[in-house]
Amino acid sequence: MSVWVLRTCTPLEYLIQNSGENSLQFCSSWKAALLEILFKVQELHNFLCSPLPPLELGVTAFHCRVITYSALPSLSVAFVSLLGIAFTKDGRYMAVAERRDCKDFVSLFVCSDWQLLRHFDTETQDLFGIEWAPNGCVLAVWDTCLEYKILLYSLDGRLLSTYRAYEWSLGIKSIAWSPSSQFLAIGSYDEKVRILNHVTWKKIAEFEHPATVVNTKTVVYKEVEKPSAVEMERLSFPPTRALASSLFSTQSKYDISQVPVSFQYIKPVADRANPKMGIGMLAFSPDNCFLATKNDNIPNAVWIWDIQKLKLSVVLEQLCAIQSFQWDPRQPRLAVCTGNSKVYLWSPAGCVSVQVPMEGKALLLALRCWRADWHYCNRNKNSMLKLLK
Repeated sequence: MSVWVLRTCTPLEYLIQNSGENSLQFCSSWKAALLEILFKVQELHNFLCSPLPPLELGVTAFHCRVITYSALPSLSVAFVSLLGIAFTKDGRYMAVAERRDCKDFVSLFVCSDWQLLRHFDTETQDLFGIEWAPNGCVLAVWDTCLEYKILLYSLDGRLLSTYRAYEWSLGIKSIAWSPSSQFLAIGSYDEKVRILNHVTWKKIAEFEHPATVVNTKTVVYKEVEKPSAVEMERLSFPPTRALASSLFSTQSKYDISQVPVSFQYIKPVADRANPKMGIGMLAFSPDNCFLATKNDNIPNAVWIWDIQKLKLSVVLEQLCAIQSFQWDPRQPRLAVCTGNSKVYLWSPAGCVSVQVPMEGKALLLALRCWRADWHYCNRNKNSMLKLLK
């Protein structure tokens, strides 16, 4: 693993994106109100990139307008209250959610000419998010966290199914489609993940995240650190920058813990908004065999589930809280960052810790993977976008 290219940009807000053909990488800065690709666009709040080249950007300015930038005919549509934008994986369709006259609506556009395909209202109290299935045939729409409710719509706007696991408690926090579109994983505030199938849209499995793992068939990898060893004959005065850095750096490795294993469990503060609880991250492996999850009540652990057997396979216990994780798009290999200068990689063959070469006291904050490239962003005096290959 080596650094491919290094670019300096304005302070990041944990969001990095790329164009459909991997030809451009860009970042956004909400505080500076600009988007950096190879140019700057003023007055931006958020943006998305269509997977279909040439480059097409769905941009929201103050949650009231959508603008596209591409070689195709441009689009500029005003909305009363914009709630979300989602592209199909092939880039053919774009879904836009909005709130108008105290009701939630979804508009479907054809990206080739930006013609309105469908416009329909949703059976939600306060729509929170939308996401297409990878095959582009089903759109998932879910309600605010105050109500557990997810609705599944077809491309022509028909309601296929509605799923509600419980009532009168905090509901959905995160969702993830499997790459084959056969499964929909729903993470909720009750620290559980529910798997729906694409035939009946009924629950086929429910994954719990207890503070203690007792199953002897579950492998628990625990990160341990030790000071790096420096040969005495290499010491010189004054020491070089690389040698001085290695003297105070630590190396990480994984040990296999004996089950049962108890993890650090954090109880949320009851009188504060947005409690740190429930399933905050979900991601399927590219071969549909594994599902990685994070329970915010146990912030230092990544749970890896075997989808074929519908059971817990591996738990990664880190020294620091999980900031981000991402699957390799070509093989079942998971990359994890915890806010330090290391990237942790897991595959069915085992775990490894990789020291990322960086200057100064930089910290890894986010990961993104596109094809064979690894991307991450860090924060120090100047934020940087780095590409690993």
